[in-house]
Amino acid sequence: MTIKSDRWIRRMAAEHRMIEPFEPHQVKEAAGRRLVSYGTSSYGYDIRCSNEFKIFTNINSTIVDPKAFDEKNFVEFTGDVCIIPPNSFALARTVEYFRIPRNVLTICLGKSTYARCGIIVNVTPLEPEWEGHVTLEFSNTTPLPARVYANEGVAQVIFIESDEICEISYKDRGGKYQGQQGVTLPRI
Repeated sequence: MTIKSDRWIRRMAAEHRMIEPFEPHQVKEAAGRRLVSYGTSSYGYDIRCSNEFKIFTNINSTIVDPKAFDEKNFVEFTGDVCIIPPNSFALARTVEYFRIPRNVLTICLGKSTYARCGIIVNVTPLEPEWEGHVTLEFSNTTPLPARVYANEGVAQVIFIESDEICEISYKDRGGKYQGQQGVTLPRI
C-alpha cells in the first residue's frame, strides 16, 4: 500500500474524473481575501464545504437514534457562513463529487485551522468504488458559537492505493450511501 502524491491525484482527476470540480493547486486567496486553503496538497486533497447545512437542534426534544433518525433534529440552512451552536454539531456536504477507484481507500482528517478552534471534522473512509458528495460532520466542542465557512477548505482526504484489487467493493455491496447527493442523513 502507498499514500499517493500530488502528481497521482492530478492524473487521476484528469483521466478518471476522480474529483469534480478539481483544483490542481492549493488555493489560499480569492478576490483579495484570505481563505482556509483547499485543493491539491503534497499528499492529499483539501476538500471544501458547500453552502448547504443541517444544524442540530434540540427544540423538539427528540432522541438521536441512527436506526430511527428523526429529521426534526436538524434545521436546514443555506449560506456562506454556518454558525454552529456551542457543544453542538452540523452536517454539510463537500463541493467536490468523488469517484474512488477500486484499488483505493481514502482517509479524511480535519484541517488544523478548524481543530485549533475546537471544531472537529468527522468523515468516515471513502471505500473502493464509492462515489458521491461526502457528508461532513462538524462538532463544535467549545462553549461558544463557532463559524464554518462555505466554499473553503475544511478537511484533507488522503488516498491510499492497495497493491491488489479488493474482492468486493462498496459498489459491489450496493452500499446505502452510493451516489449520494446533498447532505445525507443516517440510513439503515
